[in-house]
Amino acid sequence: MTDSEVPKSTVVTSESVRLGVLLAAVGGFLDAYTFVTRDGVFANAQTANVILSGIDMASGQWRSALGYLPPLVAFVLGVFTAEFISRPVVARIVRRPVRAVLIIEILVIAIIGFLPDSVPNAFVTVPISFVAAVQVTTFRVLVDSAYNTTMTTGNLRSLSQALFHRIANGDRAASTRAVNFGSVILGFVTGAILGAGMSEVLENRAVWVAAGMLLVALTLFVIDEWRIPRVEHPL
Repeated sequence: MTDSEVPKSTVVTSESVRLGVLLAAVGGFLDAYTFVTRDGVFANAQTANVILSGIDMASGQWRSALGYLPPLVAFVLGVFTAEFISRPVVARIVRRPVRAVLIIEILVIAIIGFLPDSVPNAFVTVPISFVAAVQVTTFRVLVDSAYNTTMTTGNLRSLSQALFHRIANGDRAASTRAVNFGSVILGFVTGAILGAGMSEVLENRAVWVAAGMLLVALTLFVIDEWRIPRVEHPL
């Protein structure tokens, strides 16, 4: 049975809080990693690249502005890749598309770790932009709410809204949503702390820690698949 065939009452692994926290930790880790090892660059979100490119264009620095194009293109290709894998015609061949996405992420990040510290920043930041796009496009639901695993602004907004509804309306379900989003935000911060620390010690090789975290995420899917015959909660 594929992910799309799961009964709505079941929280599949791809939408679980434990996976959301883990993926958010990866997102925070990668942002801290590129910031520490690649001259203050954030590769997950593309807002800064668009703004900086616009500033350069406004001042006539066209060559510098074009330098922000590769990560933007990589991000678009990452979105295309995630959407392509989820198409029905592909799903008939790749029966576990979510796990395929995790494998792609692991392989790309693992390869980055083999690069020497001296390579140009683009050799690291561009593939990470691709990975971030694949992840953020694939993992968009936390239990029953939209969320983001590579940046935290939207999650903080959702946490604040849930707290407001709990306080103002006594909405008990809002309490659960607040805990869920709070956990994801804490995961992101923890990942950032770990990423900064590991990057200081291991430099470019620190990215392998993020690959290991994604391997744990992949393991969650495998464990749940083994449990299917016993508890009848398929992915």
